[in-house]
Amino acid sequence: MEWIGAGSLLAWVWLLLGQGFFWRTDVRLPARRDPERWPSVAVVVPARDEAAVLPDSLPSLLGQKYPGRAEVFLVDDGSTDGTGALARELAAARGGLPLTVSSPGEPGPGWTGKLWALRHGMALARERVEPEYLLLTDADIAHEPDSLRELVAAARSAKLDLVSQMARLRVVTRWERLIVPAFVYFFGQLYPFRWVNRPGARTAAAAGGCVLLRREAAEQAGIPETIRHAVIDDVTLARAVKRSGGRIWLGLADRVASVRPYPRPADLWRMVSRSAYAQLRHQPLLLLGTAVGLALVYLVPPVALVAGAAGGDPATGALGGAAWAVMCGTYLPMLRHYGQPWWTAPLLPFTALLYLLMTVDSAVQHHRGRGAAWKGRTYPKP
Repeated sequence: MEWIGAGSLLAWVWLLLGQGFFWRTDVRLPARRDPERWPSVAVVVPARDEAAVLPDSLPSLLGQKYPGRAEVFLVDDGSTDGTGALARELAAARGGLPLTVSSPGEPGPGWTGKLWALRHGMALARERVEPEYLLLTDADIAHEPDSLRELVAAARSAKLDLVSQMARLRVVTRWERLIVPAFVYFFGQLYPFRWVNRPGARTAAAAGGCVLLRREAAEQAGIPETIRHAVIDDVTLARAVKRSGGRIWLGLADRVASVRPYPRPADLWRMVSRSAYAQLRHQPLLLLGTAVGLALVYLVPPVALVAGAAGGDPATGALGGAAWAVMCGTYLPMLRHYGQPWWTAPLLPFTALLYLLMTVDSAVQHHRGRGAAWKGRTYPKP
């Protein structure tokens, strides 16, 4: 057991120092200044059965204080809860930026629903606005009034083709407090923001809730046609832009937040499991490797500590305790970012176990023909 504990500690030393300082939460919008001329922007919002959250999100887009021309295009993707009608009512009552509500019909062969909706919205925006930038944002994302202005200023100042912010997710219920900060922490571990933002690095990722994309860069990368099958569309989009020579940036948001609640454990379980196996490219060997890696990194430390203390093996206990301490130390910045107490950091191994079970369930559902299911649609392996 001692050598397993040593392996876990070595893994944490590597993660602490060699994984792009993923655990730090100081990656914010780069330095920016107002451009001499504010470019035109089309805000494209794909929406499917979003009537419950739209009153908390859409007015924030319509109320953007943007000095240039900007319009909002909400694409109602076959909703059955009156999403489109509600959007028109909100626009009529609140005013603000012009709003166009449209529907693209059922997705074409090989398209996911969200990307089909984006395709329709982007085409409509080109006809109406001829935008220089596209803000791709989800229907459950609320923006502070200066959010669009800050995004465009950052893109212009740093000469970026894609600027994406990881929206602050809702953390209210006990289960949200347990799972949501870890979701962002694990995402950063997979895609260290500093590596994403380095022009020469291969790592590419974006957060789909808030993506400002230069239209010419989208056309050069063939978006959305080249990624039409993607279930994890944000990461795939960022890879396409970076592969085509575009400069991308990803960081944490201060003024962009998700208003979608996840009140029950089952809601959070579906949020993770619907795309977890797709993240592993539907490969059983990658699933096995992930399970072993998660066990070594997150489960071994507390087990080694307890086993060492109970079995009279101080070396094993010390190694496990040291690994657990490093783990907790790397998690503290994310807990502070979400306003959570420090004493919840030692619960990370339990949360990691939940994520492992969600990933396994994602693979099981895929092999049963129910993988990547979302809002009444199931997408096969591309």
